[in-house]
Amino acid sequence: MLIGEVARRSGVSARMLRHYDSLGLVHPTGRTGAGYREYSGDDMRRIFHIESLRSLGLSLSEIGRALDDPAFEPAQLVDDLVRRTRDRIARETELLTRLRRIGAAEPADWEEVLRAVALLRALGSESAGRRQRAALSSATGGPVPAEALAEAALSETDPVVAGALRWALARSEDGGLGLLAEGLGSPEAQVRTRAVRSIAGMSGAEADALLREALTDSEAAVRRCAALALGTRGVADAAPTLIDMVVQEVNDVDAADALSVLARDPASAARITTELVGRLGRAGTGAPARRRLAQALADIPGPAASRALARLSRDADRGVALTAAYVVALRDAR
Repeated sequence: MLIGEVARRSGVSARMLRHYDSLGLVHPTGRTGAGYREYSGDDMRRIFHIESLRSLGLSLSEIGRALDDPAFEPAQLVDDLVRRTRDRIARETELLTRLRRIGAAEPADWEEVLRAVALLRALGSESAGRRQRAALSSATGGPVPAEALAEAALSETDPVVAGALRWALARSEDGGLGLLAEGLGSPEAQVRTRAVRSIAGMSGAEADALLREALTDSEAAVRRCAALALGTRGVADAAPTLIDMVVQEVNDVDAADALSVLARDPASAARITTELVGRLGRAGTGAPARRRLAQALADIPGPAASRALARLSRDADRGVALTAAYVVALRDAR
């Protein structure tokens, strides 16, 4: 077959076939009576082999080696193609994510687009200082890709930068709550904890609902973060976790403060007192835990709390008794 017929049957342009010929990939092996070069059946099969390998992403030089090198190992080349394809997909996914976030910020002009691009690059910097400056600067001027801030907050390990990101998120238009909600479903407890800390800085029913969901997390650290945030918001569901924190001496001062906020509601105060007194009566509640429970009872109003403190002022452990007596004196003075 002449080159025009080969091009029609193979779908490869005549120009590309000449290019293959110049590279030595496939030469027409026959000649017509008029002296024109003619492609044989084997030549056609080689063209189809070339096109098949091109569809896998191989370069023409790689295809030449694959077809002509007897020692060629296809498995190794396929593994390399898999790696390169994954890298390309990762780069393109990153670009798509960046474009989507810039679009979500609804920039009004190219200056805002460029500012968003600069912010995204700075948030991905290896320098903690640069990431912090980017988070702080995001609160001034122009729309901010809130999802970018949220993603950065979920992955940030530097506590100072994480604090700046949470501050920026709380001031952004939507706070990136959608991505933070996805963070609560992460298999990594640290990511879920970061999500809760970020959500804790936001107000509104949606943020409250996400924090309530985190109260049932399998990881204690996640539950505790959610309980502290909900307690200060007056959500009574946080009380059991807060009391656990007091007993276990985990952020017990903050937990006691949150319990005092909850106790402003008389019904909640009664339930909290009942639970605290119940913990005091449990077998195995040591003197340090009883002392912390006495401190937690200090700001819980009502006669039941006062009676529990009076009993603790006669505790066998001198430290517990002195703590309770001091708290009773403070309550009497008030």
